[in-house]
Amino acid sequence: MAANPVLILHPRLQLFLKPSISTILYSHLNHPLKAFSAVSPLSSSSFPLSRSSRHIILKLPLNSSTYSNHKKISSLSSSVLSQSANSNPNDDGGSEGLSSSSSSIDVQQKIDVNPPKGTRDFPPEDMRIRKWLFQNFKEVSELFGFEEVDFPVLESEALFIRKAGEEIRDQLYCFEDRGNRRVALRPELTPSLARLVIQKGKSVSLPLKWFAVGQCWRYERMTRGRRREHYQWNMDIIGVSEVNAEAELISSVVTFFKRIGITASDVGFKVSSRKVLQDVLRSFSVPENLFAKVCIIIDKMGKIPLDEMKKDLTSTGLSEEAVEGLLQVLSIKSLTKLKEALGSAGEAIADLNLLFSLAEKYGYLEWIQFDASVVRGLAYYTGIVFEGFDREGKLRAICGGGRYDRLLSTFGGDDIPACGFGFGDAVIVELLKEKGLLPELSHQVENIVCSLDQDLQGAASSVVTLLREKGQSVDLVLETKPLKWVFKRATRVNAQRLILVGSSEWQRGAVSVKILSTGEQYEVKLEELD
Repeated sequence: MAANPVLILHPRLQLFLKPSISTILYSHLNHPLKAFSAVSPLSSSSFPLSRSSRHIILKLPLNSSTYSNHKKISSLSSSVLSQSANSNPNDDGGSEGLSSSSSSIDVQQKIDVNPPKGTRDFPPEDMRIRKWLFQNFKEVSELFGFEEVDFPVLESEALFIRKAGEEIRDQLYCFEDRGNRRVALRPELTPSLARLVIQKGKSVSLPLKWFAVGQCWRYERMTRGRRREHYQWNMDIIGVSEVNAEAELISSVVTFFKRIGITASDVGFKVSSRKVLQDVLRSFSVPENLFAKVCIIIDKMGKIPLDEMKKDLTSTGLSEEAVEGLLQVLSIKSLTKLKEALGSAGEAIADLNLLFSLAEKYGYLEWIQFDASVVRGLAYYTGIVFEGFDREGKLRAICGGGRYDRLLSTFGGDDIPACGFGFGDAVIVELLKEKGLLPELSHQVENIVCSLDQDLQGAASSVVTLLREKGQSVDLVLETKPLKWVFKRATRVNAQRLILVGSSEWQRGAVSVKILSTGEQYEVKLEELD
């Protein structure tokens, strides 16, 4: 007679399962299991058996006797389970064997309730902050005459792979889909914008003023204000070659800061131009094809040791003289000194002079400062670049952008002058917390409606429909609750009015209304309720 299958329960499963209960799942059984026995002290009568057509689930209590015998149980597990797997299913003993090819033991584990590392949930209190922030993004954009656009979160991987050495290249969430296409979760919005501009072609008239607020993904090291997913506000101007476009974009960000209570003493903008670097590298006869690599390295200034930066610059092919000359220019913090170093006739100086002049006209000159070390890490920038920063230096860049006149040709389109910026949601929220400016936003409804009798639930439904059709928000009490509970609920949702549907009032075609802020209460006809 074949031995009955023996279940071995190791006490360490307690780490993964509900307290005092372990669940062993036998899957894909070809035949119903007739009997189970367990090594002492567990017996087949000590646990319940749950059974379906394809699964048998046994729940075994873990008690002190189980722990005291776990070594004995474990030592028998291999041989006993082996016997079970090799049992003859046709044996007269009545126990059907468990074939190793048709059965498995899986532990039912608790799900991890935390979101994946680097991502976020948005419960109602956080969602209200996000909605408030995004609404300010949208209102400022529309104030400047921009139109809203959006793009797929999933894009072709080729859209984001441009220059070797770009940090973003190594941070892609990318994979091959079932159609053997290489795709990626977008790490930024600008390439998607460029793709859409090329797609639209001559069907749209220039200039384009577009904005978007979208989720982006980057697998990067997390710090304060830096996550692996974030939402980003972009504003872009396509078809304007003059610096007036950059000045307008910076003005929009300044307007946003002012709206949410941030001042020029809290944040500022570091401004420079990629053309400054081009002039310096050209003076040392550095080949044009090294320009993008040098920019990527320079963007790490302040993030890596200076000696390491020098080593990286030298490894690109720059001479020691060129490295020293470059670093000397990058340390310049004023336009006057930049003119002394490069002369005043170049395009870079002309662009920067115009930008600062326009900033004065716009009224945000105090917000911006020249800093030659700002180059931005993305290879597609070609002219003016800028970064928003907190003046206390506690956070990473708040926003950043610049001119990218040659991006479209990298995707096979005709180049069109363009500039834009990206503004993430994470750093600004940290700054608002730091400054005590994050608004306290509570759930609010205009009305809470409650029936005083179960038979009047239908009447209450007609009342809420009437109010909602008039554009009022209503929280309907869906169950018959005592008035004490209803009043607590009204306080929790910050309702302005409590509307009670009572039997006698309803017979008169009316409801009882209570103004919760004053305590005033009155009866009103249904047709007069507004």
